Amino acid sequence: MCRGVPVSAPSLRLRQVNAAPVDPHGRYVLYWMTAARRTRHNFALDHALAWARELGVGVIVLEALRVDYPWSSDRLHRFVLDGMADNLGRFEASPVHYYPYVEPTVGAGRGLLEALAERACVVVTDDFPCFFLPRMLAAAGDKLRVRLDAVDGNGLLPMRAADRVFGRAFDFRRFLQKTLAPHLSSAPRADPLRNLQLAAVRPATEILRRYPAAELSALRAPGGLARFPIDHTVSLAALSGGEAAARKQLASFITRLSSYEQRNHPDEDASSGLSPYLHFGHVSVHDVFARVVAQEEWTSDAVSSRCAGQREGWWGMSQAAESFLDELVTWRELGYNFCSQRQDYAEFSSLPEWARATLAKHAKDPRSHLYSSTELEQGKTHDDLWNAAARQLRDEGRMHNYLRMLWGKNILLWSESPQVALEVMIHLNNKYALDGRNPNSYSGIFWVLGRYDRPWAPERPVLGTLRYMTTASTKKKLRVKRYLERFGDAPSLFR
Repeated sequence: MCRGVPVSAPSLRLRQVNAAPVDPHGRYVLYWMTAARRTRHNFALDHALAWARELGVGVIVLEALRVDYPWSSDRLHRFVLDGMADNLGRFEASPVHYYPYVEPTVGAGRGLLEALAERACVVVTDDFPCFFLPRMLAAAGDKLRVRLDAVDGNGLLPMRAADRVFGRAFDFRRFLQKTLAPHLSSAPRADPLRNLQLAAVRPATEILRRYPAAELSALRAPGGLARFPIDHTVSLAALSGGEAAARKQLASFITRLSSYEQRNHPDEDASSGLSPYLHFGHVSVHDVFARVVAQEEWTSDAVSSRCAGQREGWWGMSQAAESFLDELVTWRELGYNFCSQRQDYAEFSSLPEWARATLAKHAKDPRSHLYSSTELEQGKTHDDLWNAAARQLRDEGRMHNYLRMLWGKNILLWSESPQVALEVMIHLNNKYALDGRNPNSYSGIFWVLGRYDRPWAPERPVLGTLRYMTTASTKKKLRVKRYLERFGDAPSLFR
């Protein structure tokens, strides 16, 4: 019999989506894996296993890939499929039954979740505040006959620990410096499958017959995605997805963490490279943080109690580690804060009043250049560095972090209106970037238009009092020669 909600994660991370009861006579706990697509450091998986132990049943993990999500393409499909293959290998060696389902045609997977939930005691899923997932989760809660628990494993700070939206990184950092420390001791289990003892369960035969499990090796083979009604013009990325690739990237980055302060120089390629894996849930922020802590030989005693929003000196780590954690924790989770509390996070109207006012004042200013969305997508402008950044995004599914800001500022300068610029930025980023469709990527796009920023003097054409960036100044400040040789228009030995 069910004795209550099992202790598996901090209460701030748990949200009951519907009012349906737990069915103590069900055959299994169903974990609907949607955002935390990994087997390690996963609060939602911990919660599902805790329910299973409480109820004395097994666990089925459903990881599904629909075919008609916005900007669906070979690139995004393949990255998710890589993760599914890793998860299959990991779960096969455990008593958890892993069920990968890849929808072959639009609507073919309709009813699968409800069918699996019919024999479930309870359903557990991931709580992700962005893209189409919040709507999908709410709709599922209305349909299911059993309890649906959503688990927040997005950041070091539970999203519900903040009761307001923060307008500046400084203010959010100050909030973190006051409130984050107690949450650092509550981490998901590093490997919840290790020595796991559970009853073995399987989906009903009729469900497997109607919704066949994906043959992942065939789908990941050359030409395996050709039959899906997705965008085949967006090529596969050279970067592989999945938990194994994410852990390899993390291990590589930790060995070169000391060079992180060179990340703004495109020639150095010193960024972590983790954002695609964080977005798809192939690696946990808790795992990343733990690796940094180990590398720095850090203890919580080193945290400064004197910081009041300052970027440096808070953690008591090396300067490179502090810089990285400011990106990983402050800036990344600032975006989750906004998306979790503002449904209009992707709308022009969500910009600060001062930004909307200055953009409206200068909306009719003459533009030095006007480019169509097609020209911008193809990287056909007069600006060689901008074109190189656009090419990296289009070909590799990523863009150098500093150049992404310059990329957005120039799209604003070259578009007929700020609203058109926003549409173009969102479309190109979400279509090509492996880390797009994420709260952090929306933070970057809207930062271009004034979110999390302040007015800057002097007032300029088109930008008004928005922060000013130019290609000329970027070339003076940063090392870009090798970057241009690699991604620029001219032939290069570096390609």
